[in-house]
Amino acid sequence: MNAARALYSLVTWCAQPLLRRKLRRRAVAEPGYAHAVGERFGRYPVPMDSMVSHHSVDPLGQFVWVHAVSLGETRAAAILLTQLREQLPGMRLLLTHGTATGRAEGEKLLLPGDVQVWQPWDTPGAVARFLRTFRPAIGILMETEVWPNLVAGCQQRGVPLVLANARFNAKSLHKAQRLAALARPAYGGLAAAWAQTEDDATRLRAIGAPVRGVFGNLKFDVVPDAAQIAQGRAWRAHTGRPVVLLASSREGEEAMWIENFKQKQALALDGKAPNAINSEASGVQWLIVPRHPQRFDEVQQLLLRAGLTVSRRTHWSAEPEAADVWLGDSLGEMALYYGLADVALLGGSFAPLGGQNLIEAAACGCPVVLGPHTFNFSEAAELACAAGAAQRVPDMAAGMALAARLATDATQQAAASGRATRFATAHRGAARATVQAILGIVQPDMPLQDW
Repeated sequence: MNAARALYSLVTWCAQPLLRRKLRRRAVAEPGYAHAVGERFGRYPVPMDSMVSHHSVDPLGQFVWVHAVSLGETRAAAILLTQLREQLPGMRLLLTHGTATGRAEGEKLLLPGDVQVWQPWDTPGAVARFLRTFRPAIGILMETEVWPNLVAGCQQRGVPLVLANARFNAKSLHKAQRLAALARPAYGGLAAAWAQTEDDATRLRAIGAPVRGVFGNLKFDVVPDAAQIAQGRAWRAHTGRPVVLLASSREGEEAMWIENFKQKQALALDGKAPNAINSEASGVQWLIVPRHPQRFDEVQQLLLRAGLTVSRRTHWSAEPEAADVWLGDSLGEMALYYGLADVALLGGSFAPLGGQNLIEAAACGCPVVLGPHTFNFSEAAELACAAGAAQRVPDMAAGMALAARLATDATQQAAASGRATRFATAHRGAARATVQAILGIVQPDMPLQDW
């Protein structure tokens, strides 16, 4: 252990009481954070220990461990797991997470014999207990999660640890270079990294990661829920006016939306607004879906305080209820919301938060309007704009105006929807390449089965 990791280990050990306090606070809004807290420190119940085989030398007798920290990574992992199970029949999955939303989503991916626990806090002791308990055949980290002691623990025990669907923006590289004594051994200790883009690969190599391929983004391989899309489109047809969605909105963006909407509404009520402003204020139905479920009530209160009526998705029965704003307050229904919408404003891109994933919207045939901040998904955003599946604007006011114009022009909307679908289809294939690379590590002599 070098001096940097020794100091880091001391800090993470001392921070354990702070982590427990943070979990208690978060559990007030999200009870999932109070569940099985001991797992975060490598403490597992005896019944779980009895599930784990410690004598098998066959990799298939050990766990394939996938770490998906949050909701987005878990959905990417779902795409990978579907094809990985086809290639490794009887595979036992060990699925770890860092957030309550990720864990809730991950429960849907489990089969008999699989195990789901929290990611171990990155102290040498917690990592050692985790690896000693489960003895995975391979560890697959989704997208960004590289922890120094976790990597070192896997190296010491001969567990190949890979970074799949890897993304690494310029901000992350700058931070890693400032902590190079800690970051370089961590990234360099990976068995492989498979990047989403060439830019990601270049930045990963700069910090010492062994980049073995650029496979694209797994999320292009998602197959949206056809029943949800059909339900959304059926509701849209009965609405009587176009629907514009603010998708996966983040803190501060709903306030931006309210400010602009109220300005346009005041002009419309004065009778001084041109047709374009009338469309924004009353010509379209607005739908807001916050990114984080703990903010559903908060966003409703923001809207109500602004004098707007609100109808929540969880209160709908046969169809959406009339209101100034529909509030999407359910999990696992983004395909329904994209099916319901004619156009989507991409949350996280209007505040300086880096944007959210636009691929699911495109796969559902929903054109996207982007704000200026898309650094978390920069290449996907640029490719989407180049393909006409997305358009970029400088701020929320411009985004609302463009979305309303596109939503109320049936010909333009249909053309943009077609471009979005073609864009999503054209970039598939990352899942197959990633599974083939994983098999090359777990079972190097195993031929790839037909897909």
